[in-house]
Amino acid sequence: MRWKTLLLLLLYYNAQASVCHRWSRAVLFPAAHRPKRSSSLPLNPVLQTSLEEVELLYEFLLAELEISPDLQISIKDEELASLRKASDFHTICNNVIPKSIPDIRRLSASLSGHPGILKKEDFERTALTLAYTAYRTALSQGHQKDIWAQSLISLFQALRHDLMRSSQSGAPP
Repeated sequence: MRWKTLLLLLLYYNAQASVCHRWSRAVLFPAAHRPKRSSSLPLNPVLQTSLEEVELLYEFLLAELEISPDLQISIKDEELASLRKASDFHTICNNVIPKSIPDIRRLSASLSGHPGILKKEDFERTALTLAYTAYRTALSQGHQKDIWAQSLISLFQALRHDLMRSSQSGAPP
């Protein structure tokens, strides 16, 4: 009887772990896995697949970015904007990362309870959300600035925590 109970508990634990793992991939950035019907946007776009692309992402962030009144992000430098990866950057910044305070707070809360190390694409999207939040913090004034700054701090702490976890385990983010 004890063996059956132990086997049942082990099976239950294994099933729960695999179900949670399978369904957790879209939790942090659901828009990446849910394209609009009328859109030709790629499903789950990723910018960084090589060191050159990491450097290119850095160039995108250092280039002058423009954020329109409807919160659309674009690269002002025409040469950089014409690159193939610039279209993925545009897609991620305009369709995947959260841009409102409630959505950013929801992301921060999800990150604080996230088990394990972030996947590369989740880390990338969180870093882009951090950059966007820093930009909005710099443009805001008064009480709004405090709200954006708190969101910035929460995202920074979540990324720092993830980096600390990944350095302890020896795995890259």
